[in-house]
Amino acid sequence: MREALIVWGGWSGHEPQECAEIIKTMLEEDGFKVYLEHGTEALADPSVHDLSLVVPIMTMSKIEKEEVKNLAAAIESGVGIAGYHGGAGDAFRDSVDYQFIIGGQWVAHPGNIIDYTVNITRPDDPLMEGIADFPYRSEQYYMHVDPSNEVLATTRFTGEHAYWIDGVVMPVVWKRKYGKGRVFYSSLGHQAKEFDVPEMKTIFRRGANWAAR
Repeated sequence: MREALIVWGGWSGHEPQECAEIIKTMLEEDGFKVYLEHGTEALADPSVHDLSLVVPIMTMSKIEKEEVKNLAAAIESGVGIAGYHGGAGDAFRDSVDYQFIIGGQWVAHPGNIIDYTVNITRPDDPLMEGIADFPYRSEQYYMHVDPSNEVLATTRFTGEHAYWIDGVVMPVVWKRKYGKGRVFYSSLGHQAKEFDVPEMKTIFRRGANWAAR
C-alpha cells in the first residue's frame, strides 16, 4: 500500500486543517494509507524515505535545516511531493532548498480574490485529460518559477490591478523532477471550498497520484 504524509499548519487563513482532511479523504479513496501531522517535525524522521508521497500545507511557516535536508534527500531518492497554492508555493520563505524542490515561490496576488481564467496548455497530458480552459475565482498567483518546470496550465494577467504586468502569462500548474522524485504543484486552492470546483480537485488529485512513488 502506498503511504502518504500530510504536514499541515502555518497561516490559518488558508484553512490548512480543513484542506488536510479533504486531501486525506481523497488519497484514502485512491488507496493510500495517510498520516496527518501538525507541524514540520515529522519531516526530519528517517521514515519519510519510505513514503510514496508528501503533501505540505504550511503557508508562511519555518522549516528547520535538518527537516528540509531530510525531505530533500527523500525526494531526491524517489519520494513524491504534491502541493498547492500557498500551502506549498508560499511555505518556508527562508528556505531556498525547499523552493528548489517545488520549482516556484509566490510573490503577489494583485487584486486579491478576483475572477480569472485557467488555460490548459497541455491537453494531451494525462493530468489534464478532458479538462478545458475554465473560469476561476480566487487569488491569481504571481510567482517566481523555475524554467525547468513542465507547465500544464497558465493564466494571463490583465494589468487591472498592477498595470506593469498586463499580458503576463503565468504558470498555474506544473510538474517537475527533483532527483528521482516527482514534484507536482498547482497554485489553485486559497480555501477549502475551492476543492468543490471539479477541475481544481481533479487536477490536484491526478497530480498527487502522478507524483507518488
